[in-house]
Amino acid sequence: MYPNLYYAFNDFFGVNLEFLRLFNSFGFFVAISFLSAAWILTNELKKRQRINLLSFTEEKILVGANASVADLTINFFLGFILGYKIIGILLIPGVLNDPPSFILSINGSLPSGIIVGVLFLGIKWWEKKREKLAKPELRTIRIWPHDRVGDMVIYAAIFGFSGAKIFHNLENWDDFVKNPLEALVSFSGLTFYGGLICAGIAILFYAKKHKVEIIHLTDSFAPALMLGYAIGRIGCHVSGDGDWGILNSAFVSTETGAMRLSKYGDYNNLLIINKNFFIGQFGGLNLVRNINQPPIFHLPDWLFAYNYPHNVISEGVHLLDCKTIQYCNQLPIPVFPTALYEAIICSILFVLLQILGKYISKAGLITGIYFMLNGLERFFIEKIRVNTRYEHLPFTPTQAELISVCLIIFGGFIFVRFYLKKAQVNLDVA
Repeated sequence: MYPNLYYAFNDFFGVNLEFLRLFNSFGFFVAISFLSAAWILTNELKKRQRINLLSFTEEKILVGANASVADLTINFFLGFILGYKIIGILLIPGVLNDPPSFILSINGSLPSGIIVGVLFLGIKWWEKKREKLAKPELRTIRIWPHDRVGDMVIYAAIFGFSGAKIFHNLENWDDFVKNPLEALVSFSGLTFYGGLICAGIAILFYAKKHKVEIIHLTDSFAPALMLGYAIGRIGCHVSGDGDWGILNSAFVSTETGAMRLSKYGDYNNLLIINKNFFIGQFGGLNLVRNINQPPIFHLPDWLFAYNYPHNVISEGVHLLDCKTIQYCNQLPIPVFPTALYEAIICSILFVLLQILGKYISKAGLITGIYFMLNGLERFFIEKIRVNTRYEHLPFTPTQAELISVCLIIFGGFIFVRFYLKKAQVNLDVA
């Protein structure tokens, strides 16, 4: 596993670039997922704009004025944070050994913060000075929906992260109560559906405010969301962030981080040897869920089980001869790599949505199909995922199972509702 890019570059290229410890592998893939989703969304919006399904709005802006106090203050603040934390992390000895703890602390480099803050303030002042007119004037500009993708991505990031944290803590309430502050600000512990719901609500309000046709916007978002989710799940798998499946007792881990096929008695022996770990994770040895699934045909073992050595959350038991300060743990019994499964499945579903988009002419159908596919994919993957279950209901579903069922029903309702409408122009345009 590669908890940050330092470990990846060290493994692939044999180089030790300390500054790469700043870049968490999961965060790197999340950034790639947002950029990829933004690119797909932009193309989808432009496609609908070319056939007049989406239109522009006109807004008045003031040009030629001096930089406002608000502009200068915001730029100084952003520059100060960048210098205080990001540059400070490179200047303060020992911080690179544990970047997340430093980022979440109040420590930093005050001189770097002030210098970079003043630099950002000066750049903003100079930009406005170059554009200054003898008499500032109001100009009317046209803004198309694809011009707003940057704003929508920012909304999705802010509200998506917040929603993912809120839903995760609701799902793991006991852990949240024990340490609320750490639960809220830690880099781990995110629930996708929480992010999807909160980001979706925020973007719908944004679209309504700026008069963007919502159903065409959601049709455009569907393939973008599917691709972004697939790439994000690659980050989960690569970093080993805990988003994995139940135990696959056909395999066991060796002390050095390798895997081998299980022999008779290995599974029970490892449960007893590592009982403190399993009791802490599952609440008791009798609650440990597992499936004995050996390899099929000649496919690689890591498609059926993985032990996530050096995972980013330091889950499991200590690796033999591991000398580093962090990331020295592995799972004693491998698990199903469900994040990898979701990355593969959602990549295929992204391609399917792109193909269907060329032949489906009615607005709303792609949105309905997306919700149904998303719900079905997650509902079935939950059967082999480790997740908190609600024990006080007649059955014991997970939060994701409940939401996925609602999404399937909601998607079916949208599909039927818009299918009954009159046909629209074909979207298969250049």
